[in-house]
Amino acid sequence: MDRPPAPDRLAGTLAWIEEHLDAPVTLARLADRAGLSPYHFSRLFTARMGLGPMAHVRARRLVRAARRLVAEPDLRLVDLALESGFDSQEAFTRAFGRRFGVTPGRFRSGLSPLPPDGDLPMPTSAETFHAVARLPDLVTLDAFTVAGPTRRFDQATTSTIPALWSTMIRGLPFVDGQVPSWATYGVVWSIDPQEGSFDYMAGVGVRPEGGLPAGFVRKTIPAATYAVFRITLDGTGLHPQMKRATAKIWGEMIPALGLAVADSPDFERYDGRFAPDRPGTVIDMHVPVVM
Repeated sequence: MDRPPAPDRLAGTLAWIEEHLDAPVTLARLADRAGLSPYHFSRLFTARMGLGPMAHVRARRLVRAARRLVAEPDLRLVDLALESGFDSQEAFTRAFGRRFGVTPGRFRSGLSPLPPDGDLPMPTSAETFHAVARLPDLVTLDAFTVAGPTRRFDQATTSTIPALWSTMIRGLPFVDGQVPSWATYGVVWSIDPQEGSFDYMAGVGVRPEGGLPAGFVRKTIPAATYAVFRITLDGTGLHPQMKRATAKIWGEMIPALGLAVADSPDFERYDGRFAPDRPGTVIDMHVPVVM
């Protein structure tokens, strides 16, 4: 018998945001409505929506503000800024310009229409992605160390992560300090639960001490217990497949486990035979859980 689908924890939250754009909205309040910890909720939300929870709230308020600029010609910008949750007219103007490419005044003058993506996507369920499965057993790993180039990303820049891997590969092989294995790791940590930005390393296993190529830094992954999700690639573009798999893992599969996610680095592990354009190649995503 097929297992019933996991409940969609975002649909009701997204609708609630739309109904409470005038009210104080916090990450803790949104997470509580979804029945998740703030950390877990932020990962789920960002994977599904492409923005951190509070960045999404600000974007929705800006869309509403843009409509009000046209519909209410006598509305003062300072009042609109405060009613949209900004501390000042200046902060509102900067955010509006980043979102729509023009100042509020020019927008109100009809010099720029609301762009086609003025309404952000509002999905009600995670996109189906079947090529991912949870391995049956939890895995406990001792602490280990990885090294590689590191950069901070947000959802607008994740498409440039492959360039970080190119930098890492150019630094290989190195003899002093590297663990004798061709496994590689994509490590995520220091996640901003409000905005969804994070630190990411494309790395290899290393000893705690020893020389590193220029631009490489060390990161120790603490001992932890992991739920492991195996992603099987189909030979098409790696980044779109990883995006869909991440949304399914965080949006559907982890909530169905009934386990609490630990606020600790999670990582993708690629074995030495990894070939992104070969159908059947696998990636094991390790998510730390609280026992």
